[in-house]
Amino acid sequence: MGIQKHFAQQPATPPPSPPVSTNGISSASDYDGRLDEIRRTEYPQLKTVFLDHTGSTVCAASYIQSFAAELMTQVPANPHSRHAESQWTQARINHARDRLLAFAGTSAERYAVVFTANATAAIRLAAEITPMEKNGEFCYTRESHTSVVGVRSLAADQGVCVRPIEFTDIGEVTAPTRCRGTSLLAYPAQCNFSGQRFPLSVGDTVSKLYGSTTDTHVPWWVLVDAAAYAASSQLRLDAHGAGPDFVALSMYKIFGAPTGLGALLIRRSSVPFLRTKRYFGGGTVAGLTFDQPWQVYRSDIEARLEDGTVNFHDIISLHHALDAHANIYGSIDVVARHARVVTEYAVHELRALRHRNGQLVCEVYGHTSESVFGPTVAFNVKDRAGKYIGYMEVERLAAMAGISLRAGRFCNPGAAQKWLCLSAQELMQHTSLGYVCGDDHDLVDAKPVGALRVSFGAMTSIHDIDQLVKFLLHQFRDYSMSGSSISRLPIDPMENNPSLSVQAQVDKVIIYPVKSCHGWTVPPGTSWPITNHGLKYDRVFVLMREHSSLPMQQKQVPNMALIRPRIDMGQSTLVLEAPGHEPLEISLRPDALQLETTETQVCSTRVRAVRVRSDRISLWLSSVLSVSCYLACEPRLLESGANSPHNSCHPDKSFANKAQILMVTQESSRKVEQWIAEDSAPGDAVARIRVGPMQYRPNIIVKSLGTDMIKPFEELEWSSVRVDGSTFAVAGPCRRCQMISIDQESAKKLKEPYVTLARRMRVDGKVVFGIYLNATGSLLSTSIKSGATINAAL
Repeated sequence: MGIQKHFAQQPATPPPSPPVSTNGISSASDYDGRLDEIRRTEYPQLKTVFLDHTGSTVCAASYIQSFAAELMTQVPANPHSRHAESQWTQARINHARDRLLAFAGTSAERYAVVFTANATAAIRLAAEITPMEKNGEFCYTRESHTSVVGVRSLAADQGVCVRPIEFTDIGEVTAPTRCRGTSLLAYPAQCNFSGQRFPLSVGDTVSKLYGSTTDTHVPWWVLVDAAAYAASSQLRLDAHGAGPDFVALSMYKIFGAPTGLGALLIRRSSVPFLRTKRYFGGGTVAGLTFDQPWQVYRSDIEARLEDGTVNFHDIISLHHALDAHANIYGSIDVVARHARVVTEYAVHELRALRHRNGQLVCEVYGHTSESVFGPTVAFNVKDRAGKYIGYMEVERLAAMAGISLRAGRFCNPGAAQKWLCLSAQELMQHTSLGYVCGDDHDLVDAKPVGALRVSFGAMTSIHDIDQLVKFLLHQFRDYSMSGSSISRLPIDPMENNPSLSVQAQVDKVIIYPVKSCHGWTVPPGTSWPITNHGLKYDRVFVLMREHSSLPMQQKQVPNMALIRPRIDMGQSTLVLEAPGHEPLEISLRPDALQLETTETQVCSTRVRAVRVRSDRISLWLSSVLSVSCYLACEPRLLESGANSPHNSCHPDKSFANKAQILMVTQESSRKVEQWIAEDSAPGDAVARIRVGPMQYRPNIIVKSLGTDMIKPFEELEWSSVRVDGSTFAVAGPCRRCQMISIDQESAKKLKEPYVTLARRMRVDGKVVFGIYLNATGSLLSTSIKSGATINAAL
């Protein structure tokens, strides 16, 4: 058998097949009927459908309780001291190393445990101490996590050739006939994008190719990232011959906690050949001088590589995590069987979802018979015509429905490019356009640039999967991205005479002096100035965190809704009020403010902002929001007047997202309330929720005038709006996010109206409500007030 063929045929070892019950679901899926009780007693914090266990699993109540009890009776101390508490702590640390090795299926005779901050730190450490040579290579497989890919920078700095490869290329790459120098091969035991698994026996296979002895190390060193794998499968390192040189682990991915603890397992037979670390910290040396470049490192590898004081509290807590895991589940093999059953059920149910025309609802990546896959499933949702629905939209709706999943590329560029058919050139172009990881750009040219991921843990239930499937059916079955959801509404676009306009009336005018804070309703009958930036003083300020270029948003900091503004035009001051705080007065005259230029970004567009240098203002805002922040503005927005020159081709705007003004109608708001009531079960409290137009944070609320009734969502057909002689072009519908489900009076997060809008009101696949307006031509009227007549052209 050829070397390349050998690696191509190696399967990852699956867990033993579970027994199957008469209903088709294995009895292992709920630990022989114990799962409900386990969840009730050990995981009472699980109030939602939590399906992000690859990100981090959930820690058990008994772990927290027993660790807290030990801290109440013992005094953990710095192990570098020599008193009784210190020696007790050191003994607990040593015992924790042994127990972790036993959990990994090996012992201290074969592997050393070096504790690190996390798996990423373990991977970096492995790269730093591998004796790579300039004529050697650093190879990493396609499915590698970003933390592994990041090693390429360290390797390149050493003059080492960097080579990304497919797993099936390992045989060819590591063949003795092409070896030139000491090299490092890194790969994951489980891909955190698709869940695909890879064998742990690569290190042994490579070692056998070279016939290593105790006097030398083979030219290829092997690093296995087992962070995702170890949470649901036994490592059994002693079952793989020589085994990998390094294994990176993360404790919170296995046990849910501690979060500040990872580990690098190092094969003891490789220790004599390690490169000496360039940096050394406290506790790592046996002797050193202050004034000469001389130091002697400690002989034991653990002390030599653990810089400074180890995280002894978290290491002690590891005992309780291991105890809880064993007491609840017995062994990791039992968890593996459970996870396998749940995963197979989830894949089957997701692939079985169909629109009524037979089209798939979900495109599942991987989970084919050609490979072994772990409890991680990546997928995208499609409409009835086979077009992709934005994964960020699905994630937001899932969160509203109480389902926690992950969206994006999951820090796995190679697997994302593979399954999503994305080229390196495409990703580089997306970044040049301002699209970055974690933003809302989920579809580019109708093609997904990421996916959704559900991942399962020891306590995931079949019911969790059923809830996910129910959600996907309810929200997306028979949905079409091609047409607008409003096509089924009774809109009559003036069918006999399209030149006629709809007449309506301004009900309210609202401005938001501080972006994302509460709005201020202009007093009835008061004329409010219109400037070449929109309504005067609308979104002229933003709140910024220290050292951040992004303005704070209410969807991340809901309490921003509690900051209520009031404008005193006579004094040119903005007054901010918040519960439990004295009012804060801020001058609206730039010459009265101490300003300092900075930059911010609004909807991917970089704009100039000026920091308001005032400890009084910053301390007040930080106190209200419990977040260290400051106020910023654009001075010309404060100086702008109604007679400023206006460019009709490129309308100027404030810190507003997409356009100068947002308009909504009372009629559309009432229609959404009606939908909410219709879709709610009898007696459901949701049906009694009042979702008025203010919930959509508009600048202008419009209502019908006399007998000329506005139909719900008719505004989406308007092309322009004329208010007392000034004309505004309709710049399109306003795409909505979950921020509209934050109650503007209490700052509480609700499900509605976003969930209902997502199901009922989409245009080109996006959730919309209201329309954007930009001024056109000259502003004949320089103000607007409630009661003003509006003429909307269709």
